[in-house]
Amino acid sequence: MKWMIASDLHGSAYWCRKLLEAFDQEGAQRLLLLGDLLYHGPRNDLPREYDPKEVFALLNARKDRLLCVRGNCDSEVDQMVLEFPILAEHCLLPVGERLVYATHGHVFNRETPPPLCPGDILLHGHIHVPTWEEFGQGNLCLNPGSVSLPKNGTPHGYMTLEGNTFQWKDLETGEVYHTLTV
Repeated sequence: MKWMIASDLHGSAYWCRKLLEAFDQEGAQRLLLLGDLLYHGPRNDLPREYDPKEVFALLNARKDRLLCVRGNCDSEVDQMVLEFPILAEHCLLPVGERLVYATHGHVFNRETPPPLCPGDILLHGHIHVPTWEEFGQGNLCLNPGSVSLPKNGTPHGYMTLEGNTFQWKDLETGEVYHTLTV
């Protein structure tokens, strides 16, 4: 199964449309969203074409293909307009012999990891910067970056997971800028 993984839409209708176009082009079966879907939060500037109502309509149209975890900007009131679950704090995905612990990153992250077995993968968003680094006991910390508000000069981006290979891609160009096989 091919997964597309993205985080931190922050209510940008423009970048949500771009993400869904890339999802179709990728031919992925599922889209894992790592939180912060509708609102920009008080520390962020408004993203391009900020329109939470359009974003929830776009996402609801794909509800059967989405798996989401809750971000620090997501709330129960968001769940009232979204037709798919968004309030789980984490989800677990098996990848070969490893387990992927997917969360937003505001509670569990590299500095404060959840309980992980050696070799498990921590996947989170929140920091808006793509990451692929080892920590702990052979663990990996992976981050797709941000769809709408990337930081540190990084591209508007997402990841794919197919088999046991992750790829980080530029949302504007589709260019692969990093590949990691686990």
